[in-house]
Amino acid sequence: MNLGYFGAAAVLGISAVGSAIGLAIAGSGAIGAWKKCFMNNKQAPGTLTVFAGAPLTQTLYGFIVMMFMKRVADSASRDASFLFGMGLVCGLSIAVSAIAQGIAGACASDSLSETGQGAGNYLTVVGLCETVAIFVLAFSILMLTIM
Repeated sequence: MNLGYFGAAAVLGISAVGSAIGLAIAGSGAIGAWKKCFMNNKQAPGTLTVFAGAPLTQTLYGFIVMMFMKRVADSASRDASFLFGMGLVCGLSIAVSAIAQGIAGACASDSLSETGQGAGNYLTVVGLCETVAIFVLAFSILMLTIM
C-alpha cells in the first residue's frame, strides 16, 4: 500500500466525518430552534438553514487538499510518509473545525430563535470556525506546491 495515496484519501475521509458530525450537531440545534419558533407561532429565521449547513464546506476543503496531495503522490519526487502524516493531520484539523462550527451553529440557532436578534454576530462566530479549515486548506496547498 502506498502511504502517500492513503494520506490523500484520509484527508477527505476524515474531513467528511467531521462535516457529518458538525452537520448532525448544527442540524439538531436548528431543528430545536424551528420547533421553538413554531410552538410560539413565530416565523423561523431563514438563517437557521445557514447555521445547519455550514459544516458541509469542510468536506469540500478536504477534497481540494486531497486532489493536490494526489498530484504530489503521482510525481516521482514524493515523500509518501510526509503525505501520509499530512493527510492525517490536515484531515483531523479540518474535521475539528467542522465539529466546532456545528456546535457554534447549534448555539446560534437557539439564540436567534429566542431573541430574533444577533444574526450577524452569530454568523461571525460560525465564520471564525470556518477560518481554521480555510487556513489548513491554504497552508497545505502552499506546502504541497513547494514540495
